[in-house]
Amino acid sequence: MGRKTPGLNTSAMSDISFLLLAFFLMVSNINSDSGIARKLPPPLPPNQDTPEVRERNIFVVMVNKDDRLLFNKEYGRIEDLKDRAKEFLGNPNNLPNLPEKVQTDIPLLGRMDVSKGVISLRNDRGTSYDMYLQVQNELSAAISEMRNELSTQRFGRKYADLTEPQREAIDQAIPVAISEAEPTKIGEKK
Repeated sequence: MGRKTPGLNTSAMSDISFLLLAFFLMVSNINSDSGIARKLPPPLPPNQDTPEVRERNIFVVMVNKDDRLLFNKEYGRIEDLKDRAKEFLGNPNNLPNLPEKVQTDIPLLGRMDVSKGVISLRNDRGTSYDMYLQVQNELSAAISEMRNELSTQRFGRKYADLTEPQREAIDQAIPVAISEAEPTKIGEKK
């Protein structure tokens, strides 16, 4: 009769493995895409129709499958997008072909002209992700610069250095008004 080989009790080993796994999951960083920060407008009440937006209040930015930009049906360069968006939203000379402004009482700022302008962004299905991000960055930079200029003028500090009530006032004076349509083949009817 041969000798019996003793069995190894591995139940403690599985407990330790589980604890190590849990520890590493809790302390390790998992890279994840953060996405693009946009605050969506509140939903309309069920009995209210979508408001009409006058053509002069819309700045159309289109990106085709070849990553070419069109600003209001004119070809343009990515380097010009930020300045064109700032000029459109700000309408500093109150031009009749740029957005209307509405007098609004804003806490901490008083009575101000607030633009009714909306940037309408439309991409082709073939638009590269890199170009999409460049366009988003330029539009965000335009709004960010406008907010920094107003906050420096009114409060003597950049937007990031303001208190929460001051930031809310600047946000009311310069809202993020970017509308993004579902990607289609440019030229295709929706």
